[in-house]
Amino acid sequence: MRSLNLYDLFHRNASLFGDRPALVDAEGSLSFSDLLDQVDNLAALLADQGLQAGDRLAVLSLNNRGYFFLLGAAARLGVILVPLNWRLATEELAFILQDAAPAHLLYDAPHAAVAAQLAENTSAPLQAIDMQTLQVSPPQTPAGSPGNAPDGDAPYCIIYTAAMGGTPRGAVLSHANFIYSNLQTIATLKLDDRDAYLNMLPLFHITGLNLALSVLHAGGKNAVIERFDARQALQWTEEAQISVLGSFPPILTHLMEELDQRPWDLSSLKHVLGLDQPDTIAAFEQRAACTFWTLYGQTETSGFVTLAPVGENPGSAGRQGLLTRYRIVDDEDNDVPVGSPGEIVVQGPLVFQGFWRQEEYNRQLFRNGWHHTGDLGHLDQNGYLWFGGRKPEKELIKPGGENVYPAEVEAVILKHEAVSAVSVIGVPDPKFGEGIKAVCVLKAGMSLTAEDLADFVAARIARYKKPRYVEFVSDLPKTTDGAIDRAQVKSLYGQS
Repeated sequence: MRSLNLYDLFHRNASLFGDRPALVDAEGSLSFSDLLDQVDNLAALLADQGLQAGDRLAVLSLNNRGYFFLLGAAARLGVILVPLNWRLATEELAFILQDAAPAHLLYDAPHAAVAAQLAENTSAPLQAIDMQTLQVSPPQTPAGSPGNAPDGDAPYCIIYTAAMGGTPRGAVLSHANFIYSNLQTIATLKLDDRDAYLNMLPLFHITGLNLALSVLHAGGKNAVIERFDARQALQWTEEAQISVLGSFPPILTHLMEELDQRPWDLSSLKHVLGLDQPDTIAAFEQRAACTFWTLYGQTETSGFVTLAPVGENPGSAGRQGLLTRYRIVDDEDNDVPVGSPGEIVVQGPLVFQGFWRQEEYNRQLFRNGWHHTGDLGHLDQNGYLWFGGRKPEKELIKPGGENVYPAEVEAVILKHEAVSAVSVIGVPDPKFGEGIKAVCVLKAGMSLTAEDLADFVAARIARYKKPRYVEFVSDLPKTTDGAIDRAQVKSLYGQS
């Protein structure tokens, strides 16, 4: 009686906005009423496949209108979505499917071959289904009524994060997590039914999903392109009157390069959210006459913990959002003084439900009633958060907005017959903001080129995880216990 789920957003918008455009893409425009019909039709088809509340449903697809049908249909049935990062290697995807154990894998045409391979080689039973086949099926009788949809605290999706210990973990997010996150984004950006978001960030990532659902929640329009392309992005911004974009390096750079070729009309653009270099942000703000919003957040916090105009307090990540609570603590969970570094811990309705089937790890993560982010930072006198990187045991590299844990890349590099030791670190990168650097010790008498090492890694895990920089050294610094001293490695070799 007191609950709300994500299907309710689709139902509400059809009632309030009816014939107004909900989605626009290369196929044309789809109204809110038509969107609800497509959602209900897909829900019925999935129910016919035997899917029911609590079942996992994986999706391997570029951005398209069918993805939105699936977002609503899964919400109606209580099915738990598992959005797959199509940039991952097949072996990485197979691990996720083994862990989440979905009975079905929906795929789009570009991923048909990978989906077939996954269905054939995954030990758990898995049926691969073409998303287009479901979309062209005749209308079905809706499965149940809106009142039968799941509770707001029910799991809605499992997003697999970077492989910190060598294997990824699935972050479980509920309907309520997204609804509260939507409301915070709507209130902060002052979104309403006149806004339009361009889906060029992938919908398997929390930022893309958060912005798409937030604008949908506000009654605004979602324009959809398969993936980022600078010319397409600017054309759609002009033609669909886009007001909101998400961005990670090197998106802004590519957009400005395209603007040099043709002065697209960006007068509708109000907000760009994400991360980039200060000079790049300033240049784009000037050219587009928009506001760039900086942020701090994680998949585990349903998106944004902070969100503020980058010019409000340059260098900071902003102040805590309307529905978040955070502290900076030491290793014993005691508050540290203002200005002192410590771990960022978070409370509030945006905190996720924990990692899928990781009960012991979740107990440690949620100790003392706070989500321990593994991120370091400090607060200034005015309450602004200043991000300070990752804790050593949870160090993370973010090339172009993706998450890469050094331990995963190191494990692959050590499989090379010529490498005896390696330390992988993040270094400044002019294109992607941060780049992956491998500092390697070779075995006696062995030789290896940087290019060959990068190809070796790219053949085994996602290509964005390969080192863009490689340095060969005679020895790596060690700590007193004999482990590689990553901090010293960064001090000695932390330049790209």
